[in-house]
Amino acid sequence: MFRPALLLALFPLLAHAEELPAPVKAVEKQGITIIKPFEAPGGMKGWLGKYQDMGVTIYLTPDGKHAISGYMYDEQGKNLSEQVIQKELYAPAGRELWQRMEKADWLLDGKKDAPRVIYVFADPFCPYCLQFWQQARPWVDAGKVQLRTLLVGVIKPESPATAAAILTASDPAKTWHDYEKSGGKMALTVPSAVPPAQQKTLKNHQDIMDALGASATPALYYMNNENELQQVVGLPDNDQLNMMMGPR
Repeated sequence: MFRPALLLALFPLLAHAEELPAPVKAVEKQGITIIKPFEAPGGMKGWLGKYQDMGVTIYLTPDGKHAISGYMYDEQGKNLSEQVIQKELYAPAGRELWQRMEKADWLLDGKKDAPRVIYVFADPFCPYCLQFWQQARPWVDAGKVQLRTLLVGVIKPESPATAAAILTASDPAKTWHDYEKSGGKMALTVPSAVPPAQQKTLKNHQDIMDALGASATPALYYMNNENELQQVVGLPDNDQLNMMMGPR
């Protein structure tokens, strides 16, 4: 499950037009940032908050004198708080970050009308990115999956310039495909300095990657059947691969 790193950047803080109850204010002083209210069961009132980049729930008792920070469960043991956090915070944040990826300068690998879309943050010198590229061939070649690669330069000092060489090619998508097909051995015309346009592209990709909370490549993103953003960082195992790719 995806948990965005920058909740505060994606959600406006609660406008205190309606004064917070004193117990909720007391919780807020413990370092929890209040984001928005929500409907809670059992006669309680609820507030969504953020603490150290994680969603939290605060409940106000019916007498209005006590606040509880933590998870609420029903009689079947279902975590009601996690459902609220996922629906109200993580899922919308994930969709917003998905839109940021859609607008980026990604490289298409596969058919543009392939039904399954996977965004890939990749470094030209990343061996696990290459392994994932090889793993994905059956689905991509069958027209079932399209990979949209956002190049970043994070592994070696020469990574940004090498990524820029791919991005400045006459056909960047084909160059990236051929480069990966060669196992990273294809000769590239690497500039001595990254041109401004490609520098801007790489920075934008890095900013999105940071917002997603990913610190390694490959970082892989796709939408599940509930339109919720899913994340796999690093080389996926077989179960993860089949989950994101779908049936062969």
